[in-house]
Amino acid sequence: MDNLLMKIYLLCFFIFAMVFQVQSQISLDIESGIIFPGYNEVRIPNEQGTTFDFNSDFQIQGPVIPLRIRPGYSFGKNHVFGLYAPLSANYLGTPGFPINFQNSQFDGNNEIEGFYKFNSYRLTYRRDLIQSEKWILGVGFTGKIRDARVSLTQGGTTDFKDDVGFVPLLHLFASYDTGGFTAMIEGDGLAGGPGRAFDFFGGVRVPVSNYFDLKAGYRILEGGAEISEVYNFAFFNFASVGIVWGLR
Repeated sequence: MDNLLMKIYLLCFFIFAMVFQVQSQISLDIESGIIFPGYNEVRIPNEQGTTFDFNSDFQIQGPVIPLRIRPGYSFGKNHVFGLYAPLSANYLGTPGFPINFQNSQFDGNNEIEGFYKFNSYRLTYRRDLIQSEKWILGVGFTGKIRDARVSLTQGGTTDFKDDVGFVPLLHLFASYDTGGFTAMIEGDGLAGGPGRAFDFFGGVRVPVSNYFDLKAGYRILEGGAEISEVYNFAFFNFASVGIVWGLR
């Protein structure tokens, strides 16, 4: 399902880009890196479940390599971006205490397999309020669809919780062109009600040709929600690198 969505997503972008490339600047930003997990606290259901932390009560299995694909186009001071950002991790642990999760009971003295998925699909509009030779400052909004799953498995018992929903976010962008490279901060975020979501990147872009920039920096992804069915708050740190292609 995820691969099909990505193919449709990219096909629509390239068709759109061929139509509008004369009137606008198109771009494709591909980012990856290494994740350093912080916390990943889970309690499902919120009222009757057992609280556990994937990152302290379990061991993450193998490196988690993120992928972010962001097509976009710009016209004047206006910018529109899409984002496909899958993220998942496998865990294994013996937490030492029983876990009541969803509709099942898991023995904490024996190994439990865990799985965490938090895929993100977004559409962002940004308007540059300041656009000078050195500075760009912009604000906008992002519509995000989250596709999340938490699951536990022990022996022949598996239980899981899926969560698919829409999240509105504010978008902020600031960059400064030094002449040799561009320093930038960019991200989405909003807090209020039962939850919060923050996804921000700080780093640099260095031009390597008329068509390509290299980017490197630090990304934080933090957020979650506390409602009757789910309690989950997670924090991931990214050492990020990427390449940006754009017609200039």
